[in-house]
Amino acid sequence: MSSSTKPPLVPRKYLFTFILITSLFALWGFANDITNPMVAAFQTVMELSATKASMVQFAFYGGYATMAVPAALFIRKYSYKSGILLGLALYATGAFLFIPAAAYQEFTFFCLSLYILTFGLAFLETTANPFILSLGDKETSTRRLNMSQAFNPMGSICGMSVASLIVLPQLISDKRNEAGEILFYGLSEAEKASIRLHDLAVIRNPYVAIGLVVLCVFIIIALTKMPKTQSEEQKALGNTHTARQTLHNLWHNTIYREGVVAQMFYVAAQIMVWTFIIQYADNLGINKATAQTYNIVAMSMFLCSRFISTFLMRYVNSHCLLSIFGCGAAACTLGAILIVGLPGLYCLVGISFFMSLMFPTIYGIALEDVDSQDTTLGAAFLVMAIVGGALMPPLQGMIIDQQVIFGHPAVNVSFVLPLLCFFIVALYGYRSRVR
Repeated sequence: MSSSTKPPLVPRKYLFTFILITSLFALWGFANDITNPMVAAFQTVMELSATKASMVQFAFYGGYATMAVPAALFIRKYSYKSGILLGLALYATGAFLFIPAAAYQEFTFFCLSLYILTFGLAFLETTANPFILSLGDKETSTRRLNMSQAFNPMGSICGMSVASLIVLPQLISDKRNEAGEILFYGLSEAEKASIRLHDLAVIRNPYVAIGLVVLCVFIIIALTKMPKTQSEEQKALGNTHTARQTLHNLWHNTIYREGVVAQMFYVAAQIMVWTFIIQYADNLGINKATAQTYNIVAMSMFLCSRFISTFLMRYVNSHCLLSIFGCGAAACTLGAILIVGLPGLYCLVGISFFMSLMFPTIYGIALEDVDSQDTTLGAAFLVMAIVGGALMPPLQGMIIDQQVIFGHPAVNVSFVLPLLCFFIVALYGYRSRVR
């Protein structure tokens, strides 16, 4: 087929809806990546171990695991628009709960707030991803999702920038002496309490601000008429697949089933790489605010690579490209493990270039041969796979708490976990192609 007869990436009749739904990708990107550096911030101000501080990620990504399937069942019964509106309402509620959490100074309360916030994100991701896939020809669906997902790191960069330029520099608890040691730990309990009150208020403010933005988006979408997709038209005519039949179909679809597993390991790797880059830099004597700039560079590479990989998919099979990028990420991770010093940190930053296409590509490949009536529930399990981001960071935190392992910095050694994850992603790209 010549390029002139190829279907458009987004048909004109769906263009406004595509733009509006794509904006949601930036919203959850902001929440994801303002939260990652908060692990290190909570670790200091609340005087926690790396293992306990990583419970922020357990709460954040545990919300996806809890709510993804209920979200799919809700959308299956009602509509994509209803799912989006409920997701935005839960997102705003979780963000506003940071106000009492900061007032009570309870780490558990912060985790609960994030848990509820990600109920909303689970609804948004379960809805927006398959909705984007449905807004056009199936031949261009994976490219279309990659294009929408390219706006996710734009929100992520905003979140990281707010953390780096506004939140982390204002944290009094992170002030250091000339030797690079944190002064907070040597203060009296009264001095610590005063600083803790200030720092938790600093952490609270951006969540309250994004909660207000989410409310504005809620109003815009509530007033906008959404087009019906093929799956929603089928539902109006009467869905012939029961939930039990859908589960049966999904379980016996090998590419889909393995895709859920690959997605779980990919998200785990992504969260570990972006969460513990600050601890990696801290081990080199770099303060949190400066370390966060490395995260911003990593996310900028991630964003640029999203557009590059979307372009490459015009010429290179997406399965093959996934395998190549998986091997590239594994090579960079190996460098971060073996090299102690700034070159190792540069390797850690470089991983983000290769992670860029993984989530939407795994998502698109897994749903390629899934019946349109089964897509909503199929999407839910792919979103539920984000639970990998809840399960593996605490394991990495436990490794980091060892300080030194066989004479090598434990923070370097801890990246064997992402290394394993990238091998699994590369293997999925290969296996899904040869089937």
